[in-house]
Amino acid sequence: MIPDILQGPLPLSKRLAQIVEEDGPDRLTFSELAAKLHYRAWGGLLLIFAGINVLPLPPGTTTFFAIPVLLISAQMVFGRETPWFPARIERRGMTKDELRRLVGKVAWLEARVERLFKPRMPRLTGRTAARVIGAVCFFLALIVAIPLPLLHHAPAASIVLFGLALIYRDGALVIVAAVASIVSIFIDALVIGSGVLAIAYAVTHLGL
Repeated sequence: MIPDILQGPLPLSKRLAQIVEEDGPDRLTFSELAAKLHYRAWGGLLLIFAGINVLPLPPGTTTFFAIPVLLISAQMVFGRETPWFPARIERRGMTKDELRRLVGKVAWLEARVERLFKPRMPRLTGRTAARVIGAVCFFLALIVAIPLPLLHHAPAASIVLFGLALIYRDGALVIVAAVASIVSIFIDALVIGSGVLAIAYAVTHLGL
C-alpha cells in the first residue's frame, strides 16, 4: 500500500500544484486523482476529506463529507492497493480549480510543518500499520458522521494527522495522531454525556 522509498516525499501541496498544471481534462475522477498522487494516495485523500470536516460546517453536512473517509479507511483495512469509489462519487470528482483552491489553503500549513515531519519508525506506516490506521480512522469517521454540533472537529483533526503521517511516512506522527484520537474520543464522549445529563435533568426537574 505504501512502498518503501528512500527519498523524502514531495509535499502534498506541491504535488497537487503539479497536477493542476498538467495537460488533460479539467475534472478528475477521484480514482484519477489517487493515481496521480501515487504513494501519497491514501494519506492525501484522508487529509483532503477529513480536512473539510475540520472546518465549521452547517449541521448535517458533516455526515455527507464523512462518507468518503469511511470508504477510504475501510479499503485501507482490507489492504486494497488503490482506492475505489462508487460511481456517483467517482463521477463528481474534483475540478482543477477546486484543487487550486485546496492548494492555496494547505500550502502555507505544509510550509510550516513539513520540516517537522520526516521518514522514521517505518513499521508504523507500513502495510500492516496502514490497516490499523484505517480501522482507527473508520471509527473516527463514524463519530464525524454523527449530525451533532461540535463533535466533528476533534476526530476529523486526528484523521488529518494520520493522513500527514502516511504522506510523510512519519511513525512519530502516527503516535501523536493516536494520542489525539484518544483525546478526541474522550472530548466527544464528554460532550455527549453532558448533553444526555442535561436532557435527563430537564425531563426530571423541569417537567419537559
